[in-house]
Amino acid sequence: MKEYWTSLASLLGVLAFCQSLMQSIIPPELRFAFLKFFNRTFHLFSSYCYFDITELDGVNTNELYNAVQLYLSTSVSIAGNRLSLTRAVNSSSITFGLSNNDSIVDTFNNATVLWEHVVTQRQTQTFAWRPLPEEKRGFTLRIKKRDKTLILNSYLDFIAEKAKEIRRKNQDRLLYTNTRGGSLDSRGHPWESVPFKHPSTFETLAMDPKKKQEIMDDLKDFVLGQMFYQKTGRAWKRGYLLYGPPGTGKSSMIAAMANYLGYDIYDLELTEVHSNSELRKLLMKTSSKSIIVIEDIDCSINLTNRNKSSGLKADLQNLRIGSETRSGSGSGEESGNGNTITLSGLLNFTDGLWSCCGSERIFIFTTNHIEKLDPALLRSGRMDMHVCMSYCDFSSLKILLRNYLGYEEEDVDDDVLKEMERVVEKAEMTPADVSEALIKNRRDKEKAVRELLVELKSRWERNVKGGKLRGQSGNLRELEIVEEEEKRAIDSQNEDGDDVEDETELVDNVGKD
Repeated sequence: MKEYWTSLASLLGVLAFCQSLMQSIIPPELRFAFLKFFNRTFHLFSSYCYFDITELDGVNTNELYNAVQLYLSTSVSIAGNRLSLTRAVNSSSITFGLSNNDSIVDTFNNATVLWEHVVTQRQTQTFAWRPLPEEKRGFTLRIKKRDKTLILNSYLDFIAEKAKEIRRKNQDRLLYTNTRGGSLDSRGHPWESVPFKHPSTFETLAMDPKKKQEIMDDLKDFVLGQMFYQKTGRAWKRGYLLYGPPGTGKSSMIAAMANYLGYDIYDLELTEVHSNSELRKLLMKTSSKSIIVIEDIDCSINLTNRNKSSGLKADLQNLRIGSETRSGSGSGEESGNGNTITLSGLLNFTDGLWSCCGSERIFIFTTNHIEKLDPALLRSGRMDMHVCMSYCDFSSLKILLRNYLGYEEEDVDDDVLKEMERVVEKAEMTPADVSEALIKNRRDKEKAVRELLVELKSRWERNVKGGKLRGQSGNLRELEIVEEEEKRAIDSQNEDGDDVEDETELVDNVGKD
């Protein structure tokens, strides 16, 4: 073994002598070829191999360079001594990066690699349609030869996925809405966007903690379920129906879901969509990792419950007459001032073939009156999870006290807290009502608590006198009535929902003819 190292040292000495000899006697035009030969010889005896990732691939940006730069920013802020700071467009976060000619060590599956950020001055540029930067930037990856297969097959893919995750986390969320009348913006897109700054999170959401945790677990399973959806042959999407009285936090729930997942939101205004084909085009222009929202689905357009065959026959007859009229006038599908979106078109939007255009999407419908929805909208696969946004219970009340007054449970007088617990559910105050009472007196916290208790008692007494609560009369609370109506709607859908869909599609086909 000693003789081996002696021979290697002798060889390196010869190579060093040859390099010095080259600089003195070899013409400059031959030096590059000799250096190339020298490097190849050195790497032949080295246990490492090297890969260069340049910033530019010809004149185009090398996406792998950007991914490596973003990936290394997560560890550079801790390990680096000299750092560069950057902030991307539409981002409120500052990222760290390696400075010029600095290096950092990383590990992957017990393999150690070395990254070096190489920055050199570019030589005199020749004529080019696109001027190149004065500096030539790139990363050099040094790995052991025995780890070459592991690194090339897995490590670079891991870096690319990690960079996407970091970019999505750092980038500001966007809130989209479809343009008025289906017009296109300056870039040819049917969606307009603004930065999404809603601060709602699951921590601040006034809701039963168990129910919140159930929703968060469902969202987490969805995000991590790509292989499961592929294996089962299902589109990678999820549907949520948020229902309940106004002011119970449906919009705050949507914002909390978007902030939890880091998704953009597409707020679809159905009244601005004129046809089923336009609805499909809007879907095609949405991005993956997004939430598509249709608020107040029961009153945005006429998609009411149609469970009577006579009503469907009347619709069929009307569409036949309308089809003949359009054929005579040649005005097409969008004649007249009405909206021609059909229930079948909306169902195909959420659950049909076109819903597979893209992946990792969440559809959310909201309504104040679930009993008004067509049963076809309620079944699993379209709206997989029904979330009842109810009045404030005691756990929700404590969250609101913490949000608006900074009060924890031990900060409130025990007698006051017990009285609140006794009357809060029977008072049937929405989170919006409680929030308003607290905001009004937020500078005087004790007064805010006292007046909230007075309001809770007043609501409770009024509900008892009006017979709104379950009591001797046997009446159900309003929320329980809503839940009962949902159960009846789902049962009705199981009995004749398929027939309704078939006849609905028949109506749509006649309309197209």
